[in-house]
Amino acid sequence: MGGTIRSVSRVVTGVTLQQEIVGSAMQMAVVSLRPGQTVYCEAGKFLFKTTNVTMETRLSGPSNSGGGQPQGGAGGMGGMLRQAMGTAMQVGQRALAGESLAFQYFTSQSGEGTVGFAGVLPGEMRALELDGTRAWFAEKDAFVAAESSVDFGIAFQGGRTGMSGGEGFVLEKFTGHGTVIIAGAGNFIDLNPADFGGRIEVDTGCVVAFEEGIQYGVQRVGGLNRQGLMNAVFGGEGLSLATLEGNGKVILQSLTIESLANALKKAQGGDKQGPTGGLFSTHAG
Repeated sequence: MGGTIRSVSRVVTGVTLQQEIVGSAMQMAVVSLRPGQTVYCEAGKFLFKTTNVTMETRLSGPSNSGGGQPQGGAGGMGGMLRQAMGTAMQVGQRALAGESLAFQYFTSQSGEGTVGFAGVLPGEMRALELDGTRAWFAEKDAFVAAESSVDFGIAFQGGRTGMSGGEGFVLEKFTGHGTVIIAGAGNFIDLNPADFGGRIEVDTGCVVAFEEGIQYGVQRVGGLNRQGLMNAVFGGEGLSLATLEGNGKVILQSLTIESLANALKKAQGGDKQGPTGGLFSTHAG
């Protein structure tokens, strides 16, 4: 069964949001804002800005920030109450997901402004362009920044699939029009399951992002037999693999937080995986 894998190491300037990805081992995004243009990021991803760019921290994401008017055009106490409830729901979702409760918003006030963002691990960054036809889903640590025209949401994977998928239990969903900037560890690999018979199996910690239309799932590595236990205990993969099915773009990363932590632990003289190998791995990525 054939297929194609494309490795991308550099990203060109985006179409909607004027930005440039710079650096190699630890990339960062340098964003140029037009007067009045706004970009938001997750708290902790901001690096620098020019003095004509204002910074505001809010609890709400752009989907219910409202810009002074509640969604749907409804004013008065009812509109304010709905907006407050929407903000509280989003804050609660992010708290349950273990994410930062706040977003930081940057707006250029006069002339062109510049803002810099970066991820938290050595690796690549990518600018995704949303045209309103397809949403993008990203693992919960991948999001860096986005235009204010892009809506942010939390998508929980239900039941056993989500819980056994570790970080796959929580996915961040991006809809609307504009640019979303994501980051991952190591190098990115782009592929489409349709090129490999419609389905691929992936280490759960390697999934960074995928387009709407791709079906995400989790399957056990073999059965609860001798070989299945050998895979889990000594193969370093735990009991589960992520499955990605369909026709669409998938972005994987070559490094996970767990593998980086194991390498650092080994360098400090600790045991790489312990006596149980990857049996109880969560593959946090």
